[in-house]
Amino acid sequence: MKFTKMHGAGNDYLYVNAFREKVGNPGKLAVAMSDRRTGVGADGLILIAPSKKADFRMIMFNSDGSQGEMCGNGVRCIGKYVYERGLTKKTDVALETLAGVIGLKLHPKAGRVDRVTADLGPQRVVPRSFHVKADGVATLLAAEARAGGESWRGTVVSMGNPHFVVEVDDPDAFPVTTIGPLLETHADFPSKVNVEFVSVVGKDHVRQRTWERGAGETFACGSGACATAVALHGLGRVGRRVDIDLRGGRLTIEITPEGRVLMTGPAVEVFDGEWPNGGRPKSLKRK
Repeated sequence: MKFTKMHGAGNDYLYVNAFREKVGNPGKLAVAMSDRRTGVGADGLILIAPSKKADFRMIMFNSDGSQGEMCGNGVRCIGKYVYERGLTKKTDVALETLAGVIGLKLHPKAGRVDRVTADLGPQRVVPRSFHVKADGVATLLAAEARAGGESWRGTVVSMGNPHFVVEVDDPDAFPVTTIGPLLETHADFPSKVNVEFVSVVGKDHVRQRTWERGAGETFACGSGACATAVALHGLGRVGRRVDIDLRGGRLTIEITPEGRVLMTGPAVEVFDGEWPNGGRPKSLKRK
């Protein structure tokens, strides 16, 4: 089975063209391929598949084998993949995800796509499946959860997947790998939750680290950056356009006057490889 490793700001996934490849038990495959010692190494597996309602469909599995609704960095890389491999000539691509259809605007130069803008749609209502106190009406929910002997206050946001945005003094010094998993699995979050630990540098600048549901700490989280912008803008802490610095790079998030959330950031191809059934990668071609 042929695959391509790609990343958006360091958030890396293994991409498989499901038009061409047949993938059995993708959750189990995601665990095997994502392992950074015995597999290829990635935050998860993404299948690019046919869609009846959009140009393409994204099927995403985290490194622990659980299926995710969507991935902001992952959708940008899909835009690069389908354009550069001739699966589409469009620069405006509709992508079906479990979180709904996402619009991708590609920014090609000389036939290559290095940056993509993803339209994640309007701000969403927080469902009760994302937090036990959600009323199904509000788009922002102030919440408090106890973990590691302390109470952490933050904002619950839906980007089609659940997020908990917590302001801290210094994300670089914060014990993300200790507190993150405790909040991820807190009983108040029935579907578990992605946790963003953020600090506001200015009205147009934020620093962020993310503990991702099903993957652990990742170098970036696109939907998490969007959730951070939505939460902080709603609290009056930042403006409509904000640069968010993550461990793997910078994403720019814009909230339009109509309330749509736009994310612009890099899409990078690392290498192509081949994964035999039940085996290890037997060939790698670095890009």
